[in-house]
Amino acid sequence: MSRKPFIAGNWKMNMTAASGKKLIEELKPLVKNANCDVALCVPAILIPEMVKAAKGSNIKIGAENIHWAPSGAFTGEISAEMLKEYGVEYAIIGHSERRQYFGETDETVNKRLHAALNAGITPIVCVGETLSERENGTTNEVLDRQLSVGLAGVEDIKKIVIAYEPVWAIGTGKTATDEQAQETIAHIRKKIGELFCPNCAQKVIIQYGGSMNAKNCKGLMAQPDIDGGLIGGASLKIDFATIVNFDK
Repeated sequence: MSRKPFIAGNWKMNMTAASGKKLIEELKPLVKNANCDVALCVPAILIPEMVKAAKGSNIKIGAENIHWAPSGAFTGEISAEMLKEYGVEYAIIGHSERRQYFGETDETVNKRLHAALNAGITPIVCVGETLSERENGTTNEVLDRQLSVGLAGVEDIKKIVIAYEPVWAIGTGKTATDEQAQETIAHIRKKIGELFCPNCAQKVIIQYGGSMNAKNCKGLMAQPDIDGGLIGGASLKIDFATIVNFDK
């Protein structure tokens, strides 16, 4: 099954309007002939300026979070409608940092996912295990729960991107080996097949999201079940173009 790769950057709480615009201007000519889809998920306050900066290029702009309610007394949150108005095409949901620091659960991931889908925004749903969970052999059990609860009620799984991010490899410089990443993502695809249908699972884009960088991207992207990357630190530098052009 041929799946078009998808490389997305996650700026986290970094960049200003000026530095973000400068990076995008530098990236545009370097990624214009990419054989993959390209997106940058940026802090909400930067979205309008980054959409303008990326206009006319193949770089799409995404959000780092999304709220499940259309409006209401949710101080500090941003709705799908607000994001859609500014041209947001993707939203990261359930990132491990959101789960760790801000109380995200599989249930709230599911609610945010449906809000994104209803607005025509593609959710990038993050799943992954901690170091202790991997060491005690419960990785697959953890992933199965996150997928079962997080994807509940989804009608068309092909509209969702999954990002496997081993929590122990986020911002640590540690990366799963090519074989570890492939084995785990193959399990995720198998589980999606059980929850939906095997044929549907073969069409779902599954990214690897644990410290992928310019040096290790080719090996990871060569794996049959890895369809792209959710890139953290390396998306803040011109190195992001090297990852996008992993096949050249």
